[in-house]
Amino acid sequence: MAVELTPNGTYGTRMPTLPRPLAQVAVRLNVAFFRLLGKRIRVQGLPLLLLTTVGARSGQRRHTVLGGFDQGGGTWMIVASGAGSSRHPAWYYNLAGHPDDATIEIAGHTTRVRADSLRGAEREAAWQQVVARAPGYAHYATNTDREIPIICLTPVR
Repeated sequence: MAVELTPNGTYGTRMPTLPRPLAQVAVRLNVAFFRLLGKRIRVQGLPLLLLTTVGARSGQRRHTVLGGFDQGGGTWMIVASGAGSSRHPAWYYNLAGHPDDATIEIAGHTTRVRADSLRGAEREAAWQQVVARAPGYAHYATNTDREIPIICLTPVR
């Protein structure tokens, strides 16, 4: 299946941008904070995970802290909401470029995963689950006209 790049929207929440050096420091601090306190923190009731991808253009390792939906058996769902931005988050492009080269870290354990887009009825059922477990995502969908992608991360054994 892999990750399907869907179209960006024509409107959405405007995400703040930082100068590159400041953004790099913010990412490092975010990862350090996750490793220090990630087991105890929840966002919208969701446990946090550290997604590591390979940059679609740069080829460099990239880290992102996200809320995840535990599906059992080591499988997780993540949502490329971008807080309702008109554009997909950078990590989504990275997964589309390298769906077989990603890891997730949860509670100090790192697992290699394969990323796959959910589509059609499967995506709709997942979206209902997402909104039921974390209602804030419903608001994100009203901020943009793009379909917010849902990605399934399955452990590679």
